[in-house]
Amino acid sequence: MSWRPTHAQIRAICVAAVLLGAAVLLRRPDAAVFGLPLAFLAAWGRFFRPRERPEVHTELDADVLFEGQGTTYRLVVTASGSGAVDPDIDLIVAALPRAAWFQYDPPQAAIAEPVSHGEVRLEVGVRSKRWGLRSLERPTVAATSAVGAYRVQVTSAEALAVTTLPLREGFAAVDAVPRPAGLVGLHRSRRPGEGTELAGVRPFRTGDRLRRINWAVSARTQELHVTSTWSDRDTEVVILVDTGGEIGISEGIDGRSSSLDTAVRAAAAIAEHYLRNGDRVRLIDTGSLFRGVRSGSGRGHLRRILDTLVHADQRGRQQDEQQLARRNRIRSDSLVLVLSPLLRPTILGYVVTLVHSGCTVIAVDTLPPDVASIMDLDAHDARTWPLAWRLRLLERRRDLDRLSDLGVPTVRWQGAGTLDEVLRDASRLSAAPRIRS
Repeated sequence: MSWRPTHAQIRAICVAAVLLGAAVLLRRPDAAVFGLPLAFLAAWGRFFRPRERPEVHTELDADVLFEGQGTTYRLVVTASGSGAVDPDIDLIVAALPRAAWFQYDPPQAAIAEPVSHGEVRLEVGVRSKRWGLRSLERPTVAATSAVGAYRVQVTSAEALAVTTLPLREGFAAVDAVPRPAGLVGLHRSRRPGEGTELAGVRPFRTGDRLRRINWAVSARTQELHVTSTWSDRDTEVVILVDTGGEIGISEGIDGRSSSLDTAVRAAAAIAEHYLRNGDRVRLIDTGSLFRGVRSGSGRGHLRRILDTLVHADQRGRQQDEQQLARRNRIRSDSLVLVLSPLLRPTILGYVVTLVHSGCTVIAVDTLPPDVASIMDLDAHDARTWPLAWRLRLLERRRDLDRLSDLGVPTVRWQGAGTLDEVLRDASRLSAAPRIRS
């Protein structure tokens, strides 16, 4: 687009022509008094019309955010040929398209900046309110010449992507894993071995390492004693996120959370906790055939999990129970945390399969507490839908009771301390002696 006259310039030209024409034809000098200033302004705007079309470049201070965090969206306006903006440009106005999950500062996402020598920078504060991978639409920038005579609209060719990671709540578990299985980790095992936590001092036995000898106790008792430790253990924690459907209304970090919001945020918090303790964490996305993260540990593995959770709202093909079992083989000594609203028969059947395979399974209920009222508001038939939904909740209660009979506890996600009680019970159960029939 090139520089075009504004409505004010067109009105000035038309009114000046009418008034000057009336002054000449009707011999009215008073009309010329009113028309000459308008003609002068129109000629002034025409003479000082900019010749160069400006260019707009966009940049973000940070393109990876957590929910609730903000950054600065910066627009840099320069001339097409050189770095300095045409001095005949008087004002530059920029406006960003409104987006559902972004909050702007100023709220209207429109700013204006007078042009001085050099480049022009316009800044807008952007705050992300919900996890996901989204793009900031290209802003519309309008440059205006002196006295508002000519204007040109410039649209940036760059659409910037913003990755919003799920907010990691302060989750912590008292008893980390019921059945540790590896040889690394920060929590203590139930049996002695090579580790860093002191278990006691005992007499020397054949096979003990010489560096374990406690010389102070040995000199006092005149017998060799060694320092024993608890072995540092880890386990494989499998986080199974049900992304096959979303129940409830999502209003971002400042409002209500849907079942998918709760599941994603809980998965991020649980993964961070166990990875910080040195365990191996695996992520399974039930709503996709391809997304998922293999078992691993470390800070880099946490970032891989968060990057995978970002795409949880882009649903793929749902899998049935046989596909889940075939594509996601889980070791029998793993701790499996199922984050789901527990409404799909596929997920319930897969939980039963995991229990029969020997895994320790804990179901985390992500169904929003006010989901009944939400469904009533969205119902097309107000007479039949509430009754149908109540019947579905009764069926769900029956399914949860059956899971409880199989030894699968169900707990509603409430942030830190959610899994403490069920993990203690699972640890006691796994430590209890087993009677073989």
